[in-house]
Formats: sequence, C-alpha cells, structure tokens
Amino acid sequence: MTRSFRSDPVDTAVLESCIDFGLRAPSAGKSQGWHVLLLQGEETSRYWDNALPQSKRESFAFPHLLTAPVVALMLADTSAYLQRYSEPDKSHTGLGDSVDAWVAPYWTIDASFSTMTFLLALEDNGLGALFFAHANEEKLREEFQLPDEVQILGTVALGYAIEQDERRGRSASRLRKTVDEVIHRSQW
Repeated sequence: MTRSFRSDPVDTAVLESCIDFGLRAPSAGKSQGWHVLLLQGEETSRYWDNALPQSKRESFAFPHLLTAPVVALMLADTSAYLQRYSEPDKSHTGLGDSVDAWVAPYWTIDASFSTMTFLLALEDNGLGALFFAHANEEKLREEFQLPDEVQILGTVALGYAIEQDERRGRSASRLRKTVDEVIHRSQW
C-alpha cells in the first residue's frame, strides 16, 4: 500500500487500461454493476474538500496521500442487478424483485472483485495505490451527484510513490494469518 505520492500526472491511457482490466472480474449474471468515479489533477481537491476538512489536514498522519494525482471512488450499483435478474433468462430466480431477495449483496462482491483486479493492474503498471474507507459520505454523494442505488465501496488514491517518504500504517506490524489458520479441512 502506498500512502505517499508524487504529484506527477498519470497517463489517462494507463488509467483506462487498468480500469479495463478491472472489468474482467467475475460478475453475477454478468450484471457488471460497477462504476469508477475518476478525479484527476486539480479535480482531486473536490474529493479532499468533502472527505477531509481543512481543519484536520494539519494533523493528518499521511500528508502526501493528499498529493495523489488521481482519486477514484469505487462504486457498486444495485439497480444493475435488479435489472439483469428481471430479464427473461434470470427472472425465474426472483432476484430481480428486490435487494432483499439476495442472500448476499453481489453488487458489493462483484465491485470488490473489480476493485481488487484494478489495484493489481495499477501495481503491474508501476503505480502505487491505497484503498481506504471514505468519510463524510453524504457530502461526497451531494458533491458528485451519486444516485441512491449506488454504493460507495471506498476510495483509491493512486499515482507514483514517494519511496523514501513511505510511512507504514498502524496495522503493518500485525502478522498475516498462516494457511493452517484459515483452512478448515472437511469441517470447521
């Protein structure tokens, strides 16, 4: 994860290629209810002005996160799933009737797959990225005119890393679980 960015712009063709790679992720019924709200250059200030008030920036632990030249809101669209599962080949499932008919929120799952694939493509293209939870959702929804049926999964800040300035997050010292801790063979 990168938390310190140079302000150098990222080529739009590289960004679009990485997003396109993210579109290859699996999707229930090929509903593909994912969207990316992309902010580049000076547009990123619209995000930060709503997500992180000026008064909190002086004490913010990762000031070079704010210099990321690209900020992407990763979005999931429930209506894409209701519409797709109302089509003739899927309507028999009853999943097009309501979000409550779904056992799991596949719009969130699929958009998360797409986001992870996008993050891997960014890394493969030499870019640093950080996925993080957004703050002040109502302000962001208003600023970017997001419809009610669109869920904000989180934010990806991305660009070229400032390697020598890289600070580790508080959770970095936690060890990853071992394979034996996560595999349950034949039963729980």
